[in-house]
Amino acid sequence: MKKIIYTIAIFVFIATSCTNGFEDLNTNPNAPVSVQPSLLLRQVIYDFGENMSYEGFVAGDLLAQHRTALDFNLFDRHDLKSPQLGGNPWPIFYTNLRDNEIILKQAQKTPAFAVYEGPALILKAYMAAGLTDLFGDVPYFEAFNGIEGTVTPKYDLQEDIYQNENGILDNLDKGIAAINAYAGSIPLEGDILYNGNLDSWIQFANSLKIKYLVRISGKVDVAAQLQTLFIEGNYIKNNTENAVFDFTNSEPNSFRLAQLRVGDFNNFVLSETMEEILTDLNDTRIETFFRPFSNATSNEFNGLLNGIDASSTSVALSDYSLAGTIFREDTSTLDANFMTAWETNFLLAEAAQKGFITANAETLYNTAVTQAFEYWNTNLPATYLTLNANYNTVGKSHLEQIITQKWIASLINGYEGWVEYRRTGFPALKSISASLNNGVIPVRMPYPAEAASLNIENYKVAETATNGNSLDVKVWWNE
Repeated sequence: MKKIIYTIAIFVFIATSCTNGFEDLNTNPNAPVSVQPSLLLRQVIYDFGENMSYEGFVAGDLLAQHRTALDFNLFDRHDLKSPQLGGNPWPIFYTNLRDNEIILKQAQKTPAFAVYEGPALILKAYMAAGLTDLFGDVPYFEAFNGIEGTVTPKYDLQEDIYQNENGILDNLDKGIAAINAYAGSIPLEGDILYNGNLDSWIQFANSLKIKYLVRISGKVDVAAQLQTLFIEGNYIKNNTENAVFDFTNSEPNSFRLAQLRVGDFNNFVLSETMEEILTDLNDTRIETFFRPFSNATSNEFNGLLNGIDASSTSVALSDYSLAGTIFREDTSTLDANFMTAWETNFLLAEAAQKGFITANAETLYNTAVTQAFEYWNTNLPATYLTLNANYNTVGKSHLEQIITQKWIASLINGYEGWVEYRRTGFPALKSISASLNNGVIPVRMPYPAEAASLNIENYKVAETATNGNSLDVKVWWNE
């Protein structure tokens, strides 16, 4: 993981909570609309990356069954309308999409800020995809515009957000075009992903295009576009090119779980699902991700079945494996992950396996696994790819091998592990111990209460389309 030491500029924003209204999120009268885009770019990248890494640990990893919670966590029991230490990403997306829109409009109106247009379009595509992949239909085309738009935007169809003009794929193309067209000498400042390297932003955008084309490949013929991207080869190929920024070991830039009280940290332990998968593979990353449990007689790891009812089930912290030291004592090796080489190569391996591109899927898979171990600072065992995680393992499909390895490496990466499970069904997740969703693993996040309270007419349309804001109605690309 690359090492970037940075300082976050502090300026005043309205605090966003679950009781803020959509109007506040959309207009934010206290936002520094005249702020230099370099300061705002730094803020958007850091705020989104930090918040989604935290969400990944306390919520996304529960849904993906990387880890579980010990006591009274309704979210882990799939009552997703009751977020606790995390589990409400809606305001994170809308706050940062709104602030990114300020950068974009400054770049399009002021020639001195033109260098920011491409990165702002790419970030808009990235955050919009994360938003709609979690919730499905969401306010998008009429949102983020503050006083220039409506504060009660309609909910747009996910397929339109992906495919229409000014949607996800179009904005990636426009972002690349804006960077290629930029002929000025003013550098991109405030860029804690790539330190102003515009060529790297193009690689980032192309890796995102690969990701989103694969994501919608069950609904749209994407083979020609993926083949072109693969042949051109201008995407993230090595871990040195990853779109990430490093946390540090001290406040304010350390991983948030390092700053919270120890009781909150200790509430999250190894999931039984994760334990079984890593143990069956003899995967040494278990020693990076987690700690041996206190009552172990040797270097042993023990996971807990997700979704216990702590009011009727007695558990002892000493019987289960806590998160590793990288999440608390030494967060300097931990990244906020936007896009990586290993994720790109897993996606390309899947594309090759499905015949979307002409390439050797096994080679791409082996490269991705190797890069994932490197990313997590863990030595790859000599026999891992020939025995433990062999692409051609008997009884395992190639797609299962690819997605399982991608799922392992996606720890704390927002909600990615859960999204990929929803899309592919891999790896097989366990039934929740004391499910509050009728034993069914959710396939979308519910719209939060503030979405209904301040945009009620448009919300009602979306609520009806999701069978009463149900967790069990699939999003468009998953239907």
